[in-house]
Amino acid sequence: MGRDDDGGEEYLFKVVIIGDSAVGKSNLLSRYARNEFNPHSKATIGVEFQTQSMEIDGKEIKAQIWDTAGQERFRAVTSAYYRGAVGALVVYDISRRTTFDSVSRWLQELETHSDSTIARILVGNKCDLENIREVPVEEGKELAEEQGLFFMETSALDSTNVKTAFEIVIKEIYANVSRKVLNSDSNKAELSQNRVSLTTNGEAKQTSTRFSCC
Repeated sequence: MGRDDDGGEEYLFKVVIIGDSAVGKSNLLSRYARNEFNPHSKATIGVEFQTQSMEIDGKEIKAQIWDTAGQERFRAVTSAYYRGAVGALVVYDISRRTTFDSVSRWLQELETHSDSTIARILVGNKCDLENIREVPVEEGKELAEEQGLFFMETSALDSTNVKTAFEIVIKEIYANVSRKVLNSDSNKAELSQNRVSLTTNGEAKQTSTRFSCC
């Protein structure tokens, strides 16, 4: 968190997109960042990122979104890029069951390399391929609910829910940061008055799962 030229608060959040190769990670990013779609997109070599800005509560929020290659041979390289991430989109292809089966492995990898408070959304991409769907919407919802994730089905091809999916993550990150600041300020105030509030310090974080699909 910093300050922009006008003296206002500015936030920079690192978000990673993970999932098997060819689930559409690069096209989700290009659709969100540049409103572009490349039907002949090749496997991403290494990692690239785009920065997008949005406003929340009058503050400028910048999301640095990293496109992490899903191919197995790159996993050792890309694991370093989880460092500092505060948000993640875990993507599978609704027309390829194997990519959905891999989600648990990606979640484990995310848990290993990132903080437990990371904002996560499960994304079932390519919902325009309804005629060859292999993963029912209900299965995606159930997995998201079990794991405490947000959930959404998207189509990078026709833009369905792409912007919304990214914004859910960014807004959740901002909410997490705001809660930390609020708790920190509350604790400082309590210490200055030489008292401890069990309600504030022991408050359990509430999580919610939002579902949306085509």
